Amino acid sequence: MSTLTHPRLPPRRGTGRTTWWSKALLRAVEEAAYSPRDLRTGRALARAGAVGAITVSPGTAVAAVTEGDDAHSVTVTVPELDADSGQMLVEVVASGVGHIAALMSGDLPHAFVEALEESGVELLPYGGELGATCSCQAWLDPCPHALAVMTQVAWLVQGDPFVLLHLRGLSREEVLARLHVRQEAAVEPAADEEDPDLDTAVEAALRAARLLGDVAD
Repeated sequence: MSTLTHPRLPPRRGTGRTTWWSKALLRAVEEAAYSPRDLRTGRALARAGAVGAITVSPGTAVAAVTEGDDAHSVTVTVPELDADSGQMLVEVVASGVGHIAALMSGDLPHAFVEALEESGVELLPYGGELGATCSCQAWLDPCPHALAVMTQVAWLVQGDPFVLLHLRGLSREEVLARLHVRQEAAVEPAADEEDPDLDTAVEAALRAARLLGDVAD
C-alpha cells in the first residue's frame, strides 16, 4: 500500500489564497461537522499548527493533534474509487490536453473534474463521505481534532491535487505508471494522433518520482 507523509504545516492566519477545489473540500468539512462550535475549534487547532505530520494512504489520512498537554491520534477516512472508476480517471487524464501537466504543476482543472463527473466518477468528496476516529473517544464523529486534520488535508490538496487522488486510491506514482503503460500499449498511432506533451510530461514525472524514491530510501 502506497503511503506518503506530509510535514507538519506551520501556524497560519486566516485562510489566505484558496483554490476552488480546496474550497470544495472545506465545504465538505463544514457539512461533516456536528456543530458550528466544533468546526470553529477544529479550524482554530488547524490554524495554530496543532496538527502534526499527516500520513496519507489510499482511503486514509493519519495525524496526531496536540491540544494543551494532550496529544490525540486521528484517522480520517475517504472512500476509495473502485477499480473501474480508477481506470476511468486515468483515461480522462490521458484524453485531456494538458491534464497531466496541470496536475503536476499543482492545478486541478475544472474541465478535468467535469469530465470525470460526466463519466460517473466523483473525485471531490461530500461531507457524508468523510469519516474519522480519534483517541479522544468523543461521542461525536467527527470530533474537533478530526475536523482539524480534515481542514489541513484540504490545505494540502490546495497545493497538490495528487493528495486527493492518493486519498481516493491512486497515488501520483500509480497514475503516472498507468499512463506510461497506456502509452506503451498504444498501437503505433499516426503521427498526427500522437500526444508528445503527454509523453514528455509522463516521462519527466516518472524520472522525478524515481529520484524522490531514491532520496526517501
